[in-house]
Amino acid sequence: MGTFKAIRIDKAEKGTTAALTQFDEAELMEGDVTVAVEWSTLNYKDGLAVTGKAPVVRRFPMIAGIDFAGTVEQSSHPEWKAGDKVVCTGWGMGETHLGAYAERARVKGDWLVRQPDGLSARDAMAIGTAGFTAMLAVLALEKQGLSPKSGSIVVTGAAGGVGSVAIAVLAKLGYHVIASTGRQSEAPYLKSLGAAEVIDRNELSAPGKPLAKERWAGGVDSVGSTTLANLLSMTKYGGAVAACGLAAGMDLPASVAPFILRGVCLLGIDSVMCPLGPRKAAWERLARDLDHSKLSEITHEIGMDQVIDWGPKILAGQVRGRIVVKIV
Repeated sequence: MGTFKAIRIDKAEKGTTAALTQFDEAELMEGDVTVAVEWSTLNYKDGLAVTGKAPVVRRFPMIAGIDFAGTVEQSSHPEWKAGDKVVCTGWGMGETHLGAYAERARVKGDWLVRQPDGLSARDAMAIGTAGFTAMLAVLALEKQGLSPKSGSIVVTGAAGGVGSVAIAVLAKLGYHVIASTGRQSEAPYLKSLGAAEVIDRNELSAPGKPLAKERWAGGVDSVGSTTLANLLSMTKYGGAVAACGLAAGMDLPASVAPFILRGVCLLGIDSVMCPLGPRKAAWERLARDLDHSKLSEITHEIGMDQVIDWGPKILAGQVRGRIVVKIV
């Protein structure tokens, strides 16, 4: 047993502390696969964890980081052997299970998926939890019967990680994508990903009518609150909105009108505890339906020693697209 570099979060007298330090391998939690972590990402939840702005961390000490890509070092799980390239997202990593901002991770083999053919470990994390969540949202809309012929799809929080990947995937699939953002300076970026229109988030952030003029067939929403309520009120008959975030809050000041008068569906998207079958399907679709050349436009790279400084930036909405974290 030795030590390795990790971002460790500890309970403090007031709140928590986060620091890049040496972590004792003997303190790793139970698991049947040990992975040499190569890449991770910075997600909104990671920002909450390293800043202590919300109580997402539920055990101490904690290693932050909710997703990783790397190479199996040791395994007693029948599915995995040393040398396998794997991806892990969710399952409480960085919250209840020691996470990804570390040179080594020990997890359950049932949490892992194989790194898709054609994607490097860095590519997989350029997609990461945010892109995986976006793909789950697209799959949910498809399951509901939506297609490019149904009409346009609106994507909120468009310049963020979920939004960026959702736009790129939906555009490649042939949808007319409407991007909603509070950063109009990002319009050229959003259009480069495939957005056909860019609207100001102010159009959706003020309290609206229970039932407004029909504007789109569906949506992918990572904002929540009044924005989601407005999305629902503006969705066409038989349409659907996939909800996967709460950047603006957990409340939903909506009415039942869109559901009972237009047959609109609200589809809940959870990426943390998503079963293995849908996980594999989503990653297979990401390998096929995401234009990998777009990943360079979406992605900014930082080192593990920069994560703590970047935490407040992602919470303040100052991050565009995806942040990949080079672990080694």
